[in-house]
Amino acid sequence: MFSKACEYGIKASVFIAKESVSGNRVNLKQIANSINSPEAFTAKILQQLVKAKVITSVKGKFGGFEMDRNHLQDIKLVTIIKAIDGDGLYHSCILGLVECDANKPCALHSRVFSIRKDLREMLEKTSMFNLIDDIDKGLAFLKH
Repeated sequence: MFSKACEYGIKASVFIAKESVSGNRVNLKQIANSINSPEAFTAKILQQLVKAKVITSVKGKFGGFEMDRNHLQDIKLVTIIKAIDGDGLYHSCILGLVECDANKPCALHSRVFSIRKDLREMLEKTSMFNLIDDIDKGLAFLKH
């Protein structure tokens, strides 16, 4: 459903949020290890997340990546997805056709309409706080 970069971006964001709640900044190596991603690829993803203001990068000896723990409720999944994959999830054809809309629909167009609506709603409502809260309660996992 999401690109590999987006999957890593979500996992990295959750990891950074969880560490930020504990008052920790994390470095590239820690993030890459925690999400099983190559460091160079992770670095590119983190740059996109910094640019989108999802995470903050602090330079220097005690630097690293962090999130404002007071605003974890405000950081929604949709922001991460748009930063990395754009908004094609809502608009692009599920079968990959160049032309697909209500006037010229693909075979699945009408069937995925309500699913996309529900997905959009979930992504716009789900925050970093919700995700780390589920992890803390043992209802979800970041890594198996």
